[in-house]
Amino acid sequence: MSTPDPTQGARPAHRTVLLHEAVDHLLTDPDGTYLDATFGRGGHSREILQRLSARGRLIAIDRDPEAVAAARGIDDPRFTIVHAPFSELGRVLQECDAEGVRGMLFDLGVSSPQLDQPERGFSFRADGPLDMRMDTTGGPTVAEFLAKASVDDIARVLRDYGDERAAVAIAKKIVARRDAGNPVARSAELAALVASAVKSREPGQDPATRTFQALRIHVNAELAQIESALGQVLRWLQPGGRLVVISFHSLEDALVKRFIQSHARPPAVDRRQPFVPGVTAPFRPELREVARIRPAAAELAENPRARSAILRVAERR
Repeated sequence: MSTPDPTQGARPAHRTVLLHEAVDHLLTDPDGTYLDATFGRGGHSREILQRLSARGRLIAIDRDPEAVAAARGIDDPRFTIVHAPFSELGRVLQECDAEGVRGMLFDLGVSSPQLDQPERGFSFRADGPLDMRMDTTGGPTVAEFLAKASVDDIARVLRDYGDERAAVAIAKKIVARRDAGNPVARSAELAALVASAVKSREPGQDPATRTFQALRIHVNAELAQIESALGQVLRWLQPGGRLVVISFHSLEDALVKRFIQSHARPPAVDRRQPFVPGVTAPFRPELREVARIRPAAAELAENPRARSAILRVAERR
């Protein structure tokens, strides 16, 4: 079951979640090369650069053009920024002539700057075009998806990515409005429509929370992006290097947890099958789980958006 999107809360100033915990676990060698796979507004990258030696190197990527533009303001010869989704991390590292990296950092989900700009359409708390693309240079917007998708397709997205119990009712209202010649095109319109379809909700949670989360995950193919990136980690992470991932809902965290466990523990054995010596190669763990961290009470008090964050750390053997 996915948890509500923590980034849909009140609007504090942007703070990097689990900043020191993430970098403490990531940076094991100040002379090494590191990858910040989700630059955002650079909180983690700037902290990494402060701790790197003159021989160290940081390669950062982000699919959001605004994040890339912000990164270009960092004047440091040790730093490189590339506009790309993190599913292309292998290509980026190859083009940057990196033979491998000492650590990789992923800070998943939507960033506070994205959420706080009404024109991006991520938040139901401010009206704007129903976009929600992390990369605004291409791909369909949420409005474009809703303008064409069937009731079944919309309901499936809301169920699979938002665990929305009222998925069918919401989908029917979206399509009925579209068929009446008034398709949903703005975030405030969608939020009001969802509120009219949802009969009850957990205390303190806006009725539109799960719908906005689900549609954002869908148009950005977020889970497929994570799976693709994780599939490239072992190719580029050096022995002793760290994988550090911050997730904000259970769908993301489940992918990360499963990936780490699949490379840290031997696969389940079917005891009904006879054991044949020399046929099955012995299992050699490729990762070692190092830490699982939640934000401390002090951080939660200062930054409500951190409340669902979970940081996982694994080390390459």
